[in-house]
Amino acid sequence: MGDILVIAETYEGKLKKATLSSIAFAGELAAKAGAGFNVAVLGKDIGDAANEVAAYGAKTVYTVDDPALENYVAGTWARVVADLADQTGADYVAATTSTFGRDILPRVAARLNAGMVSDVQAIVGDAAPLKYKRPMWAGNVIGTVEVKTAKAVFSVRGTDFDAAAPAGGTSPIQAGGVTATDDGKVRYAGFAATISARPELTEADVVVAGGRGLKDQEGFDGIMNPLADHFGAAIGATRAVVDAGLAPNDLQVGQTGKVVAPNLYIAVALSGAIQHLAGMKNSKVIVAINKDEEAPIFSVADYGLVADAFKAVPAFLELVKKG
Repeated sequence: MGDILVIAETYEGKLKKATLSSIAFAGELAAKAGAGFNVAVLGKDIGDAANEVAAYGAKTVYTVDDPALENYVAGTWARVVADLADQTGADYVAATTSTFGRDILPRVAARLNAGMVSDVQAIVGDAAPLKYKRPMWAGNVIGTVEVKTAKAVFSVRGTDFDAAAPAGGTSPIQAGGVTATDDGKVRYAGFAATISARPELTEADVVVAGGRGLKDQEGFDGIMNPLADHFGAAIGATRAVVDAGLAPNDLQVGQTGKVVAPNLYIAVALSGAIQHLAGMKNSKVIVAINKDEEAPIFSVADYGLVADAFKAVPAFLELVKKG
């Protein structure tokens, strides 16, 4: 079989931590399938990202450094990845399930005539034919699937694969030898970035999330901001909070939002609807504060406090600050 090609995710020339989960997946798949894995780094001025990812055990880090790739356009990037997969003889292509991965991977699969498994949670078996576990119905059902096509594309659920550790060596870095061509169908117009001093939600070690029990904008900001400030945390929200306009949709955690697995997840005044649990239940430590002792969030919490968040959180912060 051919090797695995991992698509590195970068932003402004820097490697995003989410890439390390797909590298961990690729390493496990390579060991079971008797293959190796390479990493593709695309963009403009990506030398730093290539050097960083070279520490994680890839056979080769392929770079496509091209001004045409300075701004992400799905069609152009998918064409480059598919061409690179063909050129390097890769039978498998993988990236982490993120906004980027969800956008580019189906296009790559279509160009390679490859079957695709999304949200891979685990690899089943120790030799071909391998199977893959993936969640369905908000994680209530775990399906086990097999890819029948000659090539396969995977989006890897980052919350189920721990970030790869440095391998103790440096992979060779090589120009990919493919060109970025613009088909003229889509033009990059601009990117409206959300500017925040807080960590990115999917990259943060600590996430504090608020639910509809915080009632209004004053309640949400008054509880969430001091909590996040103290822990250096990212702020998350439930869909109900986002729909009510109390938080922007890029802060939504859950089945239709972002999937996170920080070291610490503090859930405040949120009930824990199944759609929300699907996006955070793999967090390493979960702390829940809710005045309803029957709230589903307590079923996944490591520590739970049945209390009014408006009284409990300020008291909790006061105690924490005292050490």
